[in-house]
Amino acid sequence: MTLDYDIIVIGGGHAGCEAASAAARLGSRTLLLTMDMDKMASMSCNPAVGGVAKGQIVREIDALGGQMGRITDLTAIQFRMLNRSKGAAMWSPRAQCDKTRFSEEWRHTLENTWNLYIWQDAATELLFDTSGPKPVVRGVKTRMGVEFTCRAAVLTSGTFLGGLMHCGASHAEGGRAGDAASHGITECLQKIGFEAGRMKTGTPARLDARTIDFERLEPQYGDEKPAKFSFSPDTQPVKDQLPCFLVYTSAEVHDILRGGFDQSPLFNGTIRGIGPRYCPSIEDKLRTFADKEQHQLFLEPEGRTTNEYYLNGFSSSLPWDVQWKALHKIKGFEDLHIFRPGYAIEYDFFPPTQLHHSLETKLVSGLYFAGQVNGTTGYEEAAAQGLMAGINAHRALAGEEPVVLKRDEAYIGVLIDDLVTKGVDEPYRMFTSRAEYRILLRQDNADIRLTPLGYKIGLISQKRYDYFVKKNTLVESLVEFARRQSIKAAEINDYLKSVDSEPLTQGRKLYDILMRNNVTFETLQPVLPKLKKFIAENEMDAEVIEEAEIQIKYKGYIEREKFIAEKLHRLENILIPADFYFHSMNSLTIEARQKLSRIRPTTIGQASRIPGVSPADVNVLLVKFGR
Repeated sequence: MTLDYDIIVIGGGHAGCEAASAAARLGSRTLLLTMDMDKMASMSCNPAVGGVAKGQIVREIDALGGQMGRITDLTAIQFRMLNRSKGAAMWSPRAQCDKTRFSEEWRHTLENTWNLYIWQDAATELLFDTSGPKPVVRGVKTRMGVEFTCRAAVLTSGTFLGGLMHCGASHAEGGRAGDAASHGITECLQKIGFEAGRMKTGTPARLDARTIDFERLEPQYGDEKPAKFSFSPDTQPVKDQLPCFLVYTSAEVHDILRGGFDQSPLFNGTIRGIGPRYCPSIEDKLRTFADKEQHQLFLEPEGRTTNEYYLNGFSSSLPWDVQWKALHKIKGFEDLHIFRPGYAIEYDFFPPTQLHHSLETKLVSGLYFAGQVNGTTGYEEAAAQGLMAGINAHRALAGEEPVVLKRDEAYIGVLIDDLVTKGVDEPYRMFTSRAEYRILLRQDNADIRLTPLGYKIGLISQKRYDYFVKKNTLVESLVEFARRQSIKAAEINDYLKSVDSEPLTQGRKLYDILMRNNVTFETLQPVLPKLKKFIAENEMDAEVIEEAEIQIKYKGYIEREKFIAEKLHRLENILIPADFYFHSMNSLTIEARQKLSRIRPTTIGQASRIPGVSPADVNVLLVKFGR
């Protein structure tokens, strides 16, 4: 007996949950196959969502109709907008979450999604139809011996494929502490021709709050006026925020940790997987920054009803007793009890140059990869890939073109383009510096960029879209009010002097005054009754006012980036035939021929971003395929 579905999603992590939710809501009969229904979108590492560039991704997920932002708002225990002292392009939302409630909310959401079915089991084999010129995915077999058939499948297995955990000399199979590893899928894919590799990540010890002297620690509070992630009016900013705390290592702590280096699986050759450069273990930090006498750590609550705390920055695979001794030398931790020590985990991944930009694999039709199997790290990067894979798997079955976001449209577009064209040599983490157009890709305007698309493809409801249109209209009306409103020097000079801004010698438009760095709508309202009245009469909230202000202050920068992006779009419009034989072009360098033949870019724009393809090679391609 077999059970049939349109789409099967393998894995119930952040990528799998977004993929399954999107595919089902778009109309595909979808099965989510997960090893543990109590750990949907489990926060296996830090209990937080967002951060630098990651927060922008979450707002993009929400703007397209994904769920991560909404569920974060429902379960947040603290919210901070990072980088407020910098320009708006750098502002990045971040929320601490109640990790248990986060997973519960995801399960509640999925269980109540029409067209979505859940099966608790482990996938052990993918089934293919190999009768045609190209293999086609046809189903999945499970550990229990159940066989499901499908027309498309999305693999989102996280760190579970061949998962191996390390703590000192001890090692055990598992996808995370307490959960078994998954076997069979990697071997199945390698047999059909996929290249696989190994990566490594880690997590710190979890601490018992009852044994921490918080009076000796430095608290870190959330924003006084917290914002939220979702653009929907259905969620509210967090109330009753819990603090995090700053703690520091010391030379004594470092000496104890170094004393265990000879037992570290990271240094003695036991771990062969590639670890994340930008989220290093504490032993990596000590080796890389040998001259530093202390490192800052963040102590983060894991929920409102638990004593469990997460020590951000202290990831380790050192023996448990070395971790124990070192932790007890940290100020405030003298009487510390830990719930479990930190550990490292190795797992299988598949180099993402084996994917199209739709996240469908090049080798097998109907098979999509999303999340850590593509060599990424982070909940947010995984969720974004899952959302796009779910959307595109459904659209392929419906005979529709895939949704592929451009690099100037979304951080999600940057993420996927980087993976597919450049590949990974370490776990990929998103940063604002990876985006050429970060002034365009701000967290505040993710809805303007992407909500019309989410509405068009069917993930944004009419109610949500109407709310978006209303908000956008209000932003435009406030910008226009500033353009036409004349301000006399006598009205505003006292205010300008108070904020150290040069007084006016004659009347100016409000728009021009707002171009000054230290002048804001908020501080102008008490001074200009006409402005205050306009905002009140139109019931403009903080989000509307902030968006209008950013559009005014950054107008020149925004227009310049748009011009550059439109210029480079020309390269994206020059297509390369799918079957073109690059080795026939002797005017290309050997490296370029090899890289182009392996990655198979579809446009000259994509080819130009492949490492090893030089500007001279791009010029050769332009001559060949027409300027």
